[in-house]
Amino acid sequence: MSVRRRLGFSAAFLLALIVAALFADWLAPYPAGLEHRRLPYHPPSSIHFFDAEGWRGPFVYATTMHFDEYQRRIYEEDLSQAYPLRFGGLRFVSVEEPASLFLLGADARGRDLFSRILYGARISLSLGLAGAFLAAFAGWAVGCISGYYGGLTDQVLMRVAEFFIMIPGFYFLLALRSALPPELGSWQVYALTIGVLSLIGWGGVARVVRGMVLQIRQQDFIQAGRILGASDLRILRTHVFPHTLPYLAVLLSISVPSYIMAESALSLLGLGIQEPDVSWGSLLSDALSMAHLHLRPWILSPGILICLTAWCFNRLGDRLQKETEA
Repeated sequence: MSVRRRLGFSAAFLLALIVAALFADWLAPYPAGLEHRRLPYHPPSSIHFFDAEGWRGPFVYATTMHFDEYQRRIYEEDLSQAYPLRFGGLRFVSVEEPASLFLLGADARGRDLFSRILYGARISLSLGLAGAFLAAFAGWAVGCISGYYGGLTDQVLMRVAEFFIMIPGFYFLLALRSALPPELGSWQVYALTIGVLSLIGWGGVARVVRGMVLQIRQQDFIQAGRILGASDLRILRTHVFPHTLPYLAVLLSISVPSYIMAESALSLLGLGIQEPDVSWGSLLSDALSMAHLHLRPWILSPGILICLTAWCFNRLGDRLQKETEA
């Protein structure tokens, strides 16, 4: 697969994921919290197109559940009646009860995992994008100012940046969350995660941008601007800032996965986004059990999506970096 084709796949996948998260209320077959208590850990639904009479379009069968001699849940399709999939309306796709449509299976309370992944993308993706943007913007601004003015300003800002660089972000967030009241709401944890990771992450950005600006300010066009009487603000706005923006775009694309991973790990440990809200990390709680993974491998699908999303962001960042170096 060529580099350009990998970039096209990465960009298309991320765009589709963002659109799916925005329109989750319509694209998801079920609301995130809707439970089918009679269908816990239902495997992914089989979508059929043919029956004994031939082609009849996409449809599913209702399922019945019983326990085998080892007390394992066994789901079997009731072939006596087919339930066609319905497209359009309040949901993009739905099916008439008692049939159910679990594209990626169901969790322990019979909630559709595919629907919950779409709703969880809203929190996980927005947290990753917001955290990476805040850290990148703060580091970019501090780095430009530090590199351009130099002297005491540079010394003070870089010592502050180095202090934050030394803080292990995830462990600091873990300790801070553990010290706070356990009844802290999901949206408070959401804001706390963004704030802490951004506060710690800007230092590394500032160091790199400062090094770039130290080189840029020695260029002839900067010196010419000063001789012609251009103000520092004008030089920064018209010459320094534009030359550092390509790096900022690359940084954003490769930083988002780390913020998504941090939120997922925090939620997985029970300290992040919790019920009734949903994120990709909280969906992985069942995957901590090897017995669950062996019997119900579909519960690992949120983890696979996290890895695929991180890979796409990194591929996008690599391509952007090559474009800026060309």
